[in-house]
Amino acid sequence: MPREEKPYRVYRGGRQKGKVPLQTRPTRAPARIDRNGTAYPGPGPVKVRRRWTRGRKIGLALALLLLLLVAWGVASYFSLDRGVSEANKRLPAGTTDVLTHQNSLILSTPTNILILGSDHANQPGHEGERSDSIMLLRTDPSRHRVVYLSIPRDLRVPIEGVGDTKINAAMQAGGAALAIKTISSYTGLPVNHVITVDFAQFKDVIDALGGITVDVPERILSRFDCPLKAAQCATWKGWRFAKGPQHMSGRRALIYSRVRKNALNPGDTDISRTERQQQVLQAVLGKMTSFSNLVKLPFDGSKLVKPLATDLSTAQFLQLGWVYKRGHALHCRLGGTPTTLPDGESVIVAEGDDKEYVLQAVLGKTAPLPPRPGEERYGAGCVSGSFPR
Repeated sequence: MPREEKPYRVYRGGRQKGKVPLQTRPTRAPARIDRNGTAYPGPGPVKVRRRWTRGRKIGLALALLLLLLVAWGVASYFSLDRGVSEANKRLPAGTTDVLTHQNSLILSTPTNILILGSDHANQPGHEGERSDSIMLLRTDPSRHRVVYLSIPRDLRVPIEGVGDTKINAAMQAGGAALAIKTISSYTGLPVNHVITVDFAQFKDVIDALGGITVDVPERILSRFDCPLKAAQCATWKGWRFAKGPQHMSGRRALIYSRVRKNALNPGDTDISRTERQQQVLQAVLGKMTSFSNLVKLPFDGSKLVKPLATDLSTAQFLQLGWVYKRGHALHCRLGGTPTTLPDGESVIVAEGDDKEYVLQAVLGKTAPLPPRPGEERYGAGCVSGSFPR
């Protein structure tokens, strides 16, 4: 080996200037050559599918639920709006002129709504239309309270253009407008809205609601309105209602509200019949605002207001339903002493300050007081539940 040659080589190492090239993942497989000599690029990169996370699934479900609720709300509103529009048209002309209008919401302001129920508007043998049931419904949102003020139809009051007579004669003499003026003048309470109810048409509404539940205060046996032939009615015992909560169809609820005499209670009066009608009205209101009925509102909304004639708008009906569901009930009634006039007419005459203390309780200015002992049948007062019998 020559002296100047070395058995090894020296290589110079170290870092090179500039960026170090990084190895990247190819986006496509290298080309292949098939049998014909044609370049074939291959299948390309494999796409990885992203899985749905739990959060994305929950978000999608909530979005679909919100969309469903919006669609249900819109359908319900328009269904109810069709029925309310027809109910507004049924209200006689001039009725709204005597109402005390308020520029505020029912949700936030105490509101008085007069409910006039008629049971024989289309029955033969009755001239004109008298209000069989008279009730002033007062909503009081600040106290979370709904007050039902019952006014006996035989209560003797002054009626403009008629004189002193039964209060239910006002509707016969001048329609709902005169009834509003008479009740507002007698009670001193402004009437903001009115609803007239045809009990004869309530049957279909109650059936559409799936029936109603009424807490019957006592056993009832009545031969009123026999449904059989004349020969069979001679031995027919009558309609029977047990004491306690009863689920009633439209037909049975209508019969219950029409019962005039209870053979099991000689003390049953016309006031008792009025209370039964108001029980049916309140049960219908409760069923209308129940969750089970709200689900069916897009299909039955227009049917529910078929027996009504009113000035209330669709938005006001919805507000009324909200206040009704949130408030507790107070039942009040006006009353007096039953009297037979020289012409043989039976009336109820108010005496003393009974009317004043009832109205003060309705307004929430005093505590509610029940009827005085011994005046349970006709006495004025307020109770949280049912009136004593």
